[in-house]
Formats: sequence, structure tokens, C-alpha cells
Amino acid sequence: MATTISLEHEINPWEAQSARFDFAARKLNLDPNIWKVLNSPSREIIVHFPVVMDDGRIELFTGYRVQHSIARGPGKGGIRYAPDVTLDEVRALASWMTWKCAVVNIPFGGAKGGVICNPKQMSQGELERMTRRYTSEIIEFIGPEKDVPAPDMNTNEQTMAWIMDTYSMHMGHTVTSVVTGKPLNIGGSRGRKEATGRGIKVICDQSLNYLHMPQQGCRVIVQGFGNVGSNAARLLHDAGYKVIGIAEYDGGLFNPAGIDIHQLLEFKDRNGSILGFPNAEAVPSDEVMVSECDILIPAATENVITSRNADRIQARIIVEGANGPTTAVADEILAEKRIFVMPDILANSGGVTASYFEWVQDRMGYFWREADVIERLENIMKDSFDDVVRYAEAHGVNNRIAAYMLAIDRVAFTIKQRGIYA
Repeated sequence: MATTISLEHEINPWEAQSARFDFAARKLNLDPNIWKVLNSPSREIIVHFPVVMDDGRIELFTGYRVQHSIARGPGKGGIRYAPDVTLDEVRALASWMTWKCAVVNIPFGGAKGGVICNPKQMSQGELERMTRRYTSEIIEFIGPEKDVPAPDMNTNEQTMAWIMDTYSMHMGHTVTSVVTGKPLNIGGSRGRKEATGRGIKVICDQSLNYLHMPQQGCRVIVQGFGNVGSNAARLLHDAGYKVIGIAEYDGGLFNPAGIDIHQLLEFKDRNGSILGFPNAEAVPSDEVMVSECDILIPAATENVITSRNADRIQARIIVEGANGPTTAVADEILAEKRIFVMPDILANSGGVTASYFEWVQDRMGYFWREADVIERLENIMKDSFDDVVRYAEAHGVNNRIAAYMLAIDRVAFTIKQRGIYA
């Protein structure tokens, strides 16, 4: 199969999502009518909007917001800024959010947004004007009861503050619960920034327990050292794991004795890159990815494990911190190698779980201690891990298909209960 499919087809995120959905739906004997409903997004919004740039010229931007399903609650999903954002990518990410929210059993559906731009070449003022105009273009379709955006690639808490302010100005009053991932002083939640990394750490812990492997000295390689990867690496390092490799877009580091993540974080803060860190060997990122380790954490972008490198992966466990890091073809290769894969829709769901906590706190107007956020997050991640591995054992499937089956089952059950409005 790996030889008969083009790489372009293999790495299309919507095709990858559809392949997993179809396989899981067949395993579930899903009602064909529900299959039709869940097989495509419920709403796709494409907007083209002008922004005045710093030099006075007008640039036209294209933005997307896709809502895959709102059967279980408001849409939930990030907004990404990148030059290569596509509608297929946003569609896939929206559907993954539907399954992710269902796997951890929180009352959200799936959504996602994006704007085609190069944020690295834009000033802060240009980014703010673009964000506010994009928000105004999709304002009818977002809101605390409709669809709640969050940060994603190249967006952050400042972006969310601009969206919240723009939405609030249109509503005529402050609406903190329209987005999550905001600064603390305007309705953000304690523990939100580290939540995805913390969830990954919980899944690593649970995977080792399940496989009867020791935690102390467990060798970890992390691909991607942004918010997710760096927080996961730091939390694992502090818990006694040995982080032996870091792979970034511009190069990698390797030290079989372990990398001091606190030193590396300080180095990156000072230099803007991990390159040149003195206490590890510089190694090309693609080589770091296939080095021998106990746990590999792809925590950056989609399609980093494909038919081109899956046969060379030497990890015992893969915990997916990114969305869609493994293609469907690569899944088959990893299964043949008997690698224990914890799929993205479970492994990186700590972020959306903490977003749910933030939304709840905003709506209550009452904010929790960080210890409460961490305890609730860890309990949900542990329970969800147990649900998925039990489902995998009961149905004789791998963890990814089990997670999809569990999620689809929950969403389908809700749709049947609600019925089809006509």
C-alpha cells in the first residue's frame, strides 16, 4: 500500500482524517445515515478581507472557519496563521477537534480556523488589524454558545485578547468566554499554557504503567520545541525521564546522557533557537527522529511520520503532541513494528480540556487555583486513557482506531438522541 499511494495524497490531512473515520465507522457498524452526517463538516466559512498595512497599501487576506459538528455543544478549536493554510487542513483539524472533545467527554463540538498569511513578516500592528477584521468577518458564527476559538500555530494569548475585545465591542459588553487561551487578567485560566504538555506527560506515565516499563531514566525524543514540546519536555525532565533528543525545524540536538531542559529553555530564550546549545551534539532533525528511544513525541506539525520514515522509527511508544503527525500509511508500518501509539485525539487533548475549564470559569465568573486545574486535568486524561485502551482491547483494534470508535460512538449517540430537525 505504501508504494501505490502518492505522498501528496498520503499527507493530505482531510484524506488522512477520512481514512481513519471510515475505518472506525465500519468497525462500529455505524448507521449509514449518521455516517453521512458526520462524514463532512456542518459549516465552512471562507472570507476574503482587506487590511491596511503599515506602508499604506491594502492587502487582501483569505480566512477560514470550519465547524465540523456542534451536536455535543459549541464548536471548539484554534485559529492558525500560516502561509500554507488550506481549507482541507482546517476541515481535518475541525473534525479532529470533534473526536478529541468526545474522547475526553467534554461538551464541545469541533471547529477550526485559519488565515493565509506570513505572520513572521508582519508587524504587531498589522497582525492586530488583520485579527480584528477577520473576527468581524466571522462574528455571526462565533460566541460562547456557538463556537469558541483558541490559539494555535502562530497565534497566542494576545491574539485571543484582540478577538475577545473585537467581539465585545460589537456586543456592547465584555464577553470573556468567546475565546480561550486569553491572558490571566482578562479571564484566562491558570495552568492553561502548560496544559497540552501536561496532558502528554500524563499519557506518557499511563503508557509506561500499561506496558510495565520503568519511568525513571526512560529515554524520550521530542520533535518540536514550541509551547507544547517544550512544556512536555520540561515536565518529563522534572519527573525523571531522560530527554535525549530535540528535533526542531532548523536542526536537532542529541545527548544520550540526557539534555538539561531548563538550561535549553534559557538558551533558547537568549538566542531565539536551540541551535548552538553547548551541552548536546548538533544532529539533523530527521536523524534525531529515527534515533533509538523509549518514547517519541512528535509535537510540532502534521505529517512528520510518513511512509518515507516510519520503517526507521525506533521508539517503543509514540505519544502524539501535534495534530495529525502520523499519516494513515505510516500507521500500518508502525503497527507492523508493534509500536504503541497514543493518538493525537487523546494525547494532546490536555489543551482543549483546560480550554473547557477556562470557558466554564469565565461563564461562572469564578476562577480556580492552579492545583485544582491540574488535578481535574490529570483525572480526565487518566480516565480517557483507560477508556481508549479498554476499547482497543475489547474490539481488537489499535489505540488510534479505538479512540476514533469511542469518539464516533459518543457523537453518534448524541445525534440519535437529539434527532434530525426538519
